[in-house]
Amino acid sequence: MKMFGKSTKLLLAAALIAGLGTEALAKKVYKWKLATTWGPTLHPFIDAPTKMAKMVEEMSDGRLIIRVDAANKHKAPLGVFDMVKGGQYEMGHSASYYWKGKDINTLPFSTMPFGMTTPEQYSWFYYGGGMELMEKVYKKHNLLSFPGGSSGNQMGGWFRKEIKTVDDLKGLKMRIPGFAGEIMAKLGLTVTNIAPGELYTSLERGTIDALEWVGPGMDINMGFHKIAPYYYTGWHEPGLDLQFLINEKAFEKLPKDLQEILVVAMKASAFDMYLQNYHMSAEAWASIEKDYPNIKIETFPKAVMDAMKKANTELRKEMTANDPLLKEILDSQEAYQKKVRKWTEMSDYIYLKDNL
Repeated sequence: MKMFGKSTKLLLAAALIAGLGTEALAKKVYKWKLATTWGPTLHPFIDAPTKMAKMVEEMSDGRLIIRVDAANKHKAPLGVFDMVKGGQYEMGHSASYYWKGKDINTLPFSTMPFGMTTPEQYSWFYYGGGMELMEKVYKKHNLLSFPGGSSGNQMGGWFRKEIKTVDDLKGLKMRIPGFAGEIMAKLGLTVTNIAPGELYTSLERGTIDALEWVGPGMDINMGFHKIAPYYYTGWHEPGLDLQFLINEKAFEKLPKDLQEILVVAMKASAFDMYLQNYHMSAEAWASIEKDYPNIKIETFPKAVMDAMKKANTELRKEMTANDPLLKEILDSQEAYQKKVRKWTEMSDYIYLKDNL
């Protein structure tokens, strides 16, 4: 035992007496904290980090334990980026487009209007160069970002009044984040971003006139239909992806096997969240006509959609004119979407069109 110091010898002796062996001493436990943007009952968003943490603890045999703090605990639902960057939390679970005010290049990694669906976007992330571009953006903030679960194609939002023309949008106050918020602002809306836990109250009190959230699986439980009965189909978030944020220094301190376990658990829980949300929306949609007859399902008129597409094109040109990295990201997405969409049309669209 010459290779060990005196204190280590004593610890080894104690472990051997206890029947634990030297393996128990070598089992260093890493304890992390994860901050989410979501409340404790906001399923399935809160389930993705919770399930991830459970998988990590089980796969690592208790060597990496991650405590998940919902927004009601840390009180800063839209402060996750700063808390993880600053080291108060080793991890976070949120949505990349919430940070566009800090770094506009974070915006496209959630979703883009008229962009890719979930399978298309995940293919881009893992096989089309998306992960490398995301690493380039977040590295300058000493952060790592990984896909954190997709909501799939989202609904276009809840409105107090019917939208028949572009003029009907002007002057409305709407909660809508990301690039879609920029489009709506260009069309004359007052756009705001509000934390999930404050959405219903803001709509009820008239702080906002309209909002988009996710889809029927999550929206119905929020009760928006009680205040704003017009429910519009989507255009703005065809494949919204949430994110796992990690403090880069904390990640580098983990042994290689724990790093790999963490990456695998994030990927598995992200996919599971997509399935869970898809199921929730299917269940809710099947019951809307019977259980919620006051909800009026609408599609934005063609003139409105054309105005949104025009604003989208103009804004993309404006925002990329002096930002080479943003242009690189959007060009990558656009090129991949053009390629993958041909297969999506062949494999999904034609099948659905011919079998509905």
